[in-house]
Amino acid sequence: MCEFFVKADPIQYEQRSRTVRIHGVLTSIRLENMVWDLLAEMAEAEGRTTNALIALFHDEILAHRGEVPNFASFLRVTCMRYLRRRLGEREPAPPEAARPAAAALATVRPLPMPRTGTA
Repeated sequence: MCEFFVKADPIQYEQRSRTVRIHGVLTSIRLENMVWDLLAEMAEAEGRTTNALIALFHDEILAHRGEVPNFASFLRVTCMRYLRRRLGEREPAPPEAARPAAAALATVRPLPMPRTGTA
């Protein structure tokens, strides 16, 4: 199973910093190249620039949560959720303790793990 993952082009997981303007304030965000590529794809689908999409995500998470403690991680997870949605997969249900805060999320099943061919 790991062979598929370890053969990924190292350029995909190499990190790159970009400067983004959010409400007139320049901030640097460091993400993997693959994440930047996915954000650009998402922005294009929305008819926005990548920077405009990132600023929108920042505004929305700030309005929803009241803070943005780790915005780079939020962007990574956003990209994974985008890919999962594109594949038609649903997200796993949150743990019981988190369920009241996530009432809007649908109950879903986890992604299947690929088989390795060994018995």
